[in-house]
Amino acid sequence: MIPARTRHTVAIVGAGAAGTLTAIQLCETATRRRTPFDLVLVDPAPEVGRGTAYATPDPRHRLNVPAGGMSCYPDEPGHFTRWLCRHGEPTVTGADFATRYRFGAYLADTLGQAIVRAQGVVGVRRLRVRAESCTGAPDGRVELHLADGGRVTADSAVLATGPAGSTGDWAPPALRASARFVAAPWVPGALDGPRADGADVLLVGTGLTAVDLALTLDRPGRTVHAVSRNGLLPQPHALTPAGTMPAPEDLGSSLAELRRAVYRHISRAVRTHGDWRPALDSLRPHTAKLWHSLTPDERAQFLKEEGARWNTHRHRMAPATAESLTRRRTARRLRVYAGRIVGVNVGEGEGVVSAGGEGAAVRSGPGRVPARPGPAGVPVRSGQDGVPVRSGQDGILTVSLSDGRRIRAGWVIDCTGPGSRLDAPLWRSLFDSGAAVPGPLGMGVATGDGRLLDARGRAERPLFTLGAPRRGELWETTAIPEIRVQAAALAEELLAPLTRPARAARRPRRRPVDAHGLALSTHAEAAAAYRTGLDRVLKVRAAAEDSFERAVTLDPGFALGHAALALVGHECGADVDVPRALADAQRSAHERADERERSFVDVVTRRIHGDDGDGALLRHLEAHPADALALATAVPTIAFSGINDLDDAYALRLVERTSPVYDGHWFPTSLLAFLRQEEGRYGEAGELAHRALAAEPASGHAVHALAHVHYESGAHKTGRDWLDGWVSGQGRGAVHRAHFSWHVALHELALDDTAAVRKRWFAQLAPGRVTGVRALVDSGSLLWRARLSGSWRGRVPAADVLGTVAQEVVERPATAFTALHAAVALAAAGDLAALRRLRDHAAGADAVQREIIVPLCEAFAALVEECFHDAARGLDALLPDLRRVGGSAAQREVVEETLLYALVAGGRCDAARRLLDARLDRQQAPRDRRMLAGLPA
Repeated sequence: MIPARTRHTVAIVGAGAAGTLTAIQLCETATRRRTPFDLVLVDPAPEVGRGTAYATPDPRHRLNVPAGGMSCYPDEPGHFTRWLCRHGEPTVTGADFATRYRFGAYLADTLGQAIVRAQGVVGVRRLRVRAESCTGAPDGRVELHLADGGRVTADSAVLATGPAGSTGDWAPPALRASARFVAAPWVPGALDGPRADGADVLLVGTGLTAVDLALTLDRPGRTVHAVSRNGLLPQPHALTPAGTMPAPEDLGSSLAELRRAVYRHISRAVRTHGDWRPALDSLRPHTAKLWHSLTPDERAQFLKEEGARWNTHRHRMAPATAESLTRRRTARRLRVYAGRIVGVNVGEGEGVVSAGGEGAAVRSGPGRVPARPGPAGVPVRSGQDGVPVRSGQDGILTVSLSDGRRIRAGWVIDCTGPGSRLDAPLWRSLFDSGAAVPGPLGMGVATGDGRLLDARGRAERPLFTLGAPRRGELWETTAIPEIRVQAAALAEELLAPLTRPARAARRPRRRPVDAHGLALSTHAEAAAAYRTGLDRVLKVRAAAEDSFERAVTLDPGFALGHAALALVGHECGADVDVPRALADAQRSAHERADERERSFVDVVTRRIHGDDGDGALLRHLEAHPADALALATAVPTIAFSGINDLDDAYALRLVERTSPVYDGHWFPTSLLAFLRQEEGRYGEAGELAHRALAAEPASGHAVHALAHVHYESGAHKTGRDWLDGWVSGQGRGAVHRAHFSWHVALHELALDDTAAVRKRWFAQLAPGRVTGVRALVDSGSLLWRARLSGSWRGRVPAADVLGTVAQEVVERPATAFTALHAAVALAAAGDLAALRRLRDHAAGADAVQREIIVPLCEAFAALVEECFHDAARGLDALLPDLRRVGGSAAQREVVEETLLYALVAGGRCDAARRLLDARLDRQQAPRDRRMLAGLPA
């Protein structure tokens, strides 16, 4: 009998940043593809995600890349920023520099969530032990030998071991033998000695490690010295990024040509942006290619002549960190030197022999080898160079530099950063067996696109690596933006052998369909949840996002479910992590979707990013007219914002052209009813709305159309009574119930029923009952209109409404329609400063905001300042083009009512009378008749 083989197993050695990112990508990719396998994480560290870099709890240790560049996902840049917002830092932006410890927590949390989502697909084991060696197995797999005697057999292994440790080769033997030399400052407890006394400290190295330790060890009365061959500290990031620029098209084919091209590029950046940083940042995507274009001799020359300067400009420190260092240097508590250490004496002037001599006095310290009995019972211990050193009293270290300067310090700490050689036992076993060889220039390990090459240049074993071990191959490969790309590519390669056979073996089966017969690339259970969500969207019912969320939970690779979730979050204000849902939709569409589904994902992507979303949507509907969700998105009614500048005639043609494929379904009839009332064909619109409601009484689109028919035709009593009954009945489950209540309140306002308006506002539209954009659009505008017409006495609680809306939505809205209502609410609250911030945002936004919202804000500001003539002139000029903002005529009417108020307040009663006459010609409203009668002759 042939024994059954266990599930495919992937082992990751190292659970720091690189290992965690790889595990995240493996879990999520396998979950989307429903590809089962086992994952084993091997690392003795107590927590995943931290490694050496992100284990420091010191809040002064900050990332050297802004939060916007530190996402786990290369295709979802804002993921880390959003995580920070959800975990106690709600005001953080992508330009802020988070602490390194927080980033470690983010990595661990993201992996934990990925593992939870992968339950039932990926089996995960965590072994808190060190891998000591790796050998090949007879069946082509690999075997990891662990420090506790255990073994892990895996089909493939990823060696995510991080940077090599410093060898300390630069240090004289006497210094390496001293107990006051800290060779590995990030080892737990290594800094206990320097923290315990107040003696001066010498940091050897002036890179980012030295920067962190200079902040940690700084204290009054202590001088922190730092020395390196060049004496260069990392450059700071700019307080405000200067902008971006493209990389030069031709950078040459030799190091000399490359050097000249880069310096010309930097000069261009300084002339254009006043800053060299955009030039260097523009080279980042091309660094690996440029490195490959150089010969080995040119690479060595670059490292020797340009390496240090490149590192100090390329790997920059946070602005706050740079400011802290500047203060300490100004106070002379931090001193930086250029030079090399050429000698060390211990306890000079205190009768203690030189540390370089045979009887150097040392004491055991953090990370040091413990004392052992020596000849005649004298306690001795081996220094780092293997020379026995007698134990005795430590003294102050006197360090001699190559320029003749002598520095007295109680501690010397190695901050020279990662070494070139991978010297851990696991790597030594691979080098010794010939399964791996050092990389170019002796840096890291030789790989072929991440797969280890043996002594013959072949990738015989399924061994992979990423990050720092690929430094010789890629040069720039130690930062998160590079490692996360490698992790995603590695996940694809590791899972490819599993995914392809599974797809080939899968039997063709009939796919489930939506309610209109369109096929769905998912299984029956997820399709049922999606159909429920779609039905709720078409009826304008609440909780559509819950159904879409259930669909993607049942099938994480269901692209259309993720896209629908992103759409309702973006356009309907649903509680959805929109960027995450969109990223999942894009990943899933790439892996498993048909042409229609990929097209719809592209539509949603473009709409969210503001990139020709309308054109893409119309092209999608041309090809797929039965896509009801796309049609609902295109026609501006109540569920979605619709297509900007979609004129009535085109919208009608769109609905009429697609209606035949729905075979008399109530949904296109509801849309057609709304469009007919927009044309002013109220009788026909009413008939269509009633026909749709007879088929589906919960159709929110038909109700919305009928509400407008009643309002625009002046049937205020009929409209109030009918709509109030619907809101209290079928409308209880409507997602935009507040908007329907707003429509009832408009009737009550037109009927001049002041008490009813106030009662309805407090019962159905007050903050707490309505929040977010809906409060801004409905509650805020109703307050303003009630105040303008004299229907609201006393304080207008507009500030309470604004308090329920995110400041970013109010002052930096994504659409002109939202911006209009933000301006209304801010005017009602009398917040001139916020009005001007909104105006400044609109000035840099899309054309509609620039041309409509900017003058609108100026007119509202003039009104608040009681410059009524200027306000009226500005508002009057805007009325003809106001339709470009979007929304319905009833919503845009708030601008006309503001103009009326400005005319009356400014004493222009004749103009106010003409405007009221025109309004009464459109519809009879007791409020307008009362205002007309009250105008002075």
